[in-house]
Amino acid sequence: MAPPKAPKQAPQSAKPGKGKKGGGKSRGKKQKKPEVDILSPAAMLNLHYIAHNVADCLYLRGFSWPGAPKGKKGKNKT
Repeated sequence: MAPPKAPKQAPQSAKPGKGKKGGGKSRGKKQKKPEVDILSPAAMLNLHYIAHNVADCLYLRGFSWPGAPKGKKGKNKT
């Protein structure tokens, strides 16, 4: 009777522990983000519900003024 065969092992790379990382996107053309119209009716309706005044409206759209207070990054849990 022949002895049992050992399972085949995958060939190891030159650098152990340095395998190919998966899950990345293929290299190629970057998808260009579509230009958004901040004055569209849908954007204005959204702004109507989230902004409290004109200064808040401009701040939310990215037009802050010099010396504007910076918001807190997260809530403190106490």
